[in-house]
Amino acid sequence: MILTEGKTKHIECLEQMLPIRDALDVISGKWKMLILTSIMHGNRRFKEIETSIPKINPKVLSKELKDMEEHQLIKRIVHDEYPVLIEYIATDYSRTLKSVMMELHAWGVNHRKKILGQ
Repeated sequence: MILTEGKTKHIECLEQMLPIRDALDVISGKWKMLILTSIMHGNRRFKEIETSIPKINPKVLSKELKDMEEHQLIKRIVHDEYPVLIEYIATDYSRTLKSVMMELHAWGVNHRKKILGQ
């Protein structure tokens, strides 16, 4: 089949969008990157993570942690002791997002300056 230039560009555009959509499906939302940042800064227990992120609801945090575990961004570790101790750690896989997170941070700093005129 012969594709016209317009159709070829459309297909190339869609091929570019698919991996971006896949990535956004995993990391998008109001809380995921903040949760991952908190965990990467050493907050391992649920309450520590909750306290480090202003205005996050415990129910939302619980849901997001489960979702992030399913996508292998974090690992949930249950220590066999009394009372039960549960910790969350960043996976090596999630650490591959570090450069993305740093770029988002830099962009956010610049955006805030631009919008607030500082």
